[in-house]
Amino acid sequence: MTPEQFLTEAESLEVDQALLGNAEKFLTRLTLSSRRLLKLIAEHYDCSIEELTHQQIITWFEQDAKLKQEQGPSAGVLRW
Repeated sequence: MTPEQFLTEAESLEVDQALLGNAEKFLTRLTLSSRRLLKLIAEHYDCSIEELTHQQIITWFEQDAKLKQEQGPSAGVLRW
């Protein structure tokens, strides 16, 4: 898994093999990758995931977006 990846290929394959419908598979992938992203955001604020506030999460996304605007699409954490 690379730094900008939040779901490994192996995890994605395991989700594919799970006895789930397409909507549940999508939600499972989203949940797994969100957990990693929340961990990264919590580390940024030096707190646990449970202590994160919605405002900290919003601010983190704003800061990441601002980096991309100022330094280009390869800056920041999230790559689309």
